Amino acid sequence: MRGLRTLVYAAVAGGVGYRLLARGQLTLDTGIGRTARPLGPITVAMAAPRETVFDVIAAPYLGRTPRALADEIEVIERGSDMVLAAHRTPVGAGIVTTTIETVRFDRPATIDFRLVRGPVPHVVERFTLHPDQGATRLEYTGELGTDFWAIGRWWADQVATKWEATVQASLDRIKTEAERRTR
Repeated sequence: MRGLRTLVYAAVAGGVGYRLLARGQLTLDTGIGRTARPLGPITVAMAAPRETVFDVIAAPYLGRTPRALADEIEVIERGSDMVLAAHRTPVGAGIVTTTIETVRFDRPATIDFRLVRGPVPHVVERFTLHPDQGATRLEYTGELGTDFWAIGRWWADQVATKWEATVQASLDRIKTEAERRTR
C-alpha cells in the first residue's frame, strides 16, 4: 500500500512538474549536462524593402502593441532599442507557454532575442534582414539549450519543434504585412 501511495505521489508531482515546465513557469537551469541544439535556419524572401520589414517586426515592441497581438505579446519594459517582453504560445492540451525575452533592435539589419524565463534554460535567436534588390531575405537562426544530458536533449526536441513552428507562423505574418505595406 505504501509503495502504491509513493507511486501516486510521484506521478502527481511529475504531472505538475511537466505542466509548470511546459507553461514556462518552471525553468530548470543547473548547467549540469547542458547541451545545445540549433534553431533554424529558416529563410523567408519578402517583396518588401528591408526597412519596412524591420518596422513590421519592431512595431508591436517599440510602439503600441496592436489588439490583434495583445494575447501573444506583452511588453513589460520598453527602451529605445530593447524591450523585455512576455510571449504567449498555445502548445496543445490547453497549455499556453509564457516566455520572457529581451528583444534588441539594431536598425535595419538585426533583431536579437534572448530568453530570460521559459520552458528551457537557454535560447538565443536572431532575425537578420538582408537587402536583396529592393526586397528582403529574412534569415532566422538560433540556439536552444537544456540540461540533464539525454532527457534534456529529448525535452529540447519537444520544445524546438513547437518553437520553430511558432517562429515560422510569425515570419509568415510578417511577410504578409510587409508586402501589404509595400503595395
